Amino acid sequence: MNQLHTPKASRNQETGRLSFIRSVSRASLPHRLRGQERDTLATSAATSTAAPCTFSSVPAVKKTALLVTSAALLTFSTAAPALADGKPGDDKKPKPPSSMSTVGGAKLGEAGTQVSLKAGAPVLPKDLSARSWIVSDAESGDVLASHNAHWKLPPASTLKMLFADTVLPKFPKTQKHKVELSDLAGIGAGSSMVGVKEDETYTVHDLWLGVFLRSGNDAVHVLSAMNGGVAQTVKDMQAHAEELQALDTNVVSPDGYDANKQVSSAYDLTLFARSGLQKKDFREYCSTATAKFPGETKKVTKGKDKGKKKRDSFEIQNTNRLLTGDVGLDPYKGIAGVKNGSTTNAGTTFTGVAERDGKVLLVTVMNPDSGEQHAVYKETERLLDWGFQASGKVDPVGELVPPKGAATGSGKGAPGAGKGKSDSAKNVAHASEKDSGGGVGVALGVVGGVLVLLAAGWFVISRRLPLPDLVRRKDRH
Repeated sequence: MNQLHTPKASRNQETGRLSFIRSVSRASLPHRLRGQERDTLATSAATSTAAPCTFSSVPAVKKTALLVTSAALLTFSTAAPALADGKPGDDKKPKPPSSMSTVGGAKLGEAGTQVSLKAGAPVLPKDLSARSWIVSDAESGDVLASHNAHWKLPPASTLKMLFADTVLPKFPKTQKHKVELSDLAGIGAGSSMVGVKEDETYTVHDLWLGVFLRSGNDAVHVLSAMNGGVAQTVKDMQAHAEELQALDTNVVSPDGYDANKQVSSAYDLTLFARSGLQKKDFREYCSTATAKFPGETKKVTKGKDKGKKKRDSFEIQNTNRLLTGDVGLDPYKGIAGVKNGSTTNAGTTFTGVAERDGKVLLVTVMNPDSGEQHAVYKETERLLDWGFQASGKVDPVGELVPPKGAATGSGKGAPGAGKGKSDSAKNVAHASEKDSGGGVGVALGVVGGVLVLLAAGWFVISRRLPLPDLVRRKDRH
């Protein structure tokens, strides 16, 4: 089978020099699938017709900081919180909870926009309508700015990032699987599909291309069947979410299809992306623009091969429009993935990673309602542009916490060395005390570059977490 523009063959477990995430599989949740998914090639355009919404952006400027430019002073306030739901008095728009999780820092649990500008920093874009968003440094874990970062919202197919991060390491990509009818049971009506057929044989590599590029729920269900079924996969995903300290997430369907009580947050989705991007195959798949997918086996009816069976392939394109572009939308400079989504309940959602001038940023945007075409992508572009311009000119308003299994070292360069418990550990400890039902212990470190101490079975974390090979390459052979 000939495949174009796809990742080179490699073991799914290969993670390069940065993985510190362990495989976990515990906990349990129900797994019934309900709702209607709209995560197809056509869903990159905004689906909402709501009136544009203007959000105030408010920094948490320290009292001792120098005054910023007059333009910044006109735009930001150091005292009043930003309105989280648009115009004053607009009671029709959903509002975030007044109190949310404080995992990653107290400011991230506050409603509204959180940003702390230093002198010379650019102001945040004004044309942002998403219910929730977050901008973070993928390597240091610093959160540069956020808006309702811990608001629990339907995630749509961005939840596939957690699915992939959980299941991808379990099967070699060369493994083959013949699809049975039961493998495709329970797929929700209107789901995005890549075209998996019963009684056809696919490699694991084929199926992951279907998941990442075409957001195929059929491919998700086949891989879930290989993993012991949907119920087991949901349990594994929930356990991995808890391992990553993603306390806002409740998994019900492995593909992100609308389901009762299935939620995540911009913060959690960013944790999933950051964890997945440490895995080589995850990076390769989410940055692949086009690939060949095996079709249906048919008998040849004409020519010299008449009567013989033949299986052709067809091209699939990544539904991430910042990667491939679309009418009215150019590919984003430096984009390297990660995943988009769109369902009735979730609206449009997106997590993207981009690299520019040695800086790697992660942005997650959930449910913009401006009515602008490609709104989720254009708001992501604006936040990425701002993040690259603001690098080094803002004080972090929080951090992306490490997984539960990570521990800080005490050597030179280890954050918190000689200072007792790190800030990251304190952030998670405080959040765990505040958020009942989280079921997550105290993290003992901050993420960064990793040295794995195999004999001791624990990890020493330094400040930075390099993410290699984050360069968009449309042509893969």
